[in-house]
Amino acid sequence: MSRGKLYLVPAPLDFGCDTPTALHDVLPSGTLQVAASITHWICENAKSARAYLKRIDGITRLAAPLQAQQIQELPREVHKKGDHQAGQFDARPLLTAALAGSPVGLLSEAGMPAVADPGSSVVRAAHELGIAVVPLTGPVSLLLALAASGLNGQNFAFVGYLPQEAEARVQRIRELESLALRTGQTQLFIETPYRNTALLQALLQTLQQNTRLAVARGLTLASADIRSETVKAWRAKPAGTDERTPAVFAIGR
Repeated sequence: MSRGKLYLVPAPLDFGCDTPTALHDVLPSGTLQVAASITHWICENAKSARAYLKRIDGITRLAAPLQAQQIQELPREVHKKGDHQAGQFDARPLLTAALAGSPVGLLSEAGMPAVADPGSSVVRAAHELGIAVVPLTGPVSLLLALAASGLNGQNFAFVGYLPQEAEARVQRIRELESLALRTGQTQLFIETPYRNTALLQALLQTLQQNTRLAVARGLTLASADIRSETVKAWRAKPAGTDERTPAVFAIGR
């Protein structure tokens, strides 16, 4: 029996936002058609996965009704500890349907699964089991932010979340700034939206005045806002971030 494929299905970047994005504006029809044909899913949250599938069904009819979709959630430990390193979580049991010949979709709550989101363990497991992995086209906030920042797009790193504790966060900001200024490597990072304001304040208080800071908020939304200036310019014309809209931060030279 031939094995099904693992499809990495991107989701719109409007998770948690007040106004949803029209799917056909941010996702190609080919991606929506493939997603509509899948009936077995691995996701972060079943409720939000069903909500997304309902939106897809409004454009391209699903191969099976929502009630018949087979949806498996990644364990809570994956959300808390991550699964991006080998040995953190064995995802092979989640791919039983693919081994039996059915296509399986991997879905995160926003953007591309396994990029700044859980799912890497599922992709590794697919490779181990000889299941073909097919990434579909859709929005990836990190690359959109980088492209719009004017910072070095030839040499960059995504470093995840910064520490929450104030002193440790300041130390990490200084480490990343030093690396960016010394090597020219753009440093990208994110934060839980309700801590966006605290992170922006820490950046403006800690970074050198000639370091360039970019903040990209609400990417792909009608309310999207992208600002990239020196810290000196930021301080001269302060601008806040709201605590609901996802944002990507970047520093460089």
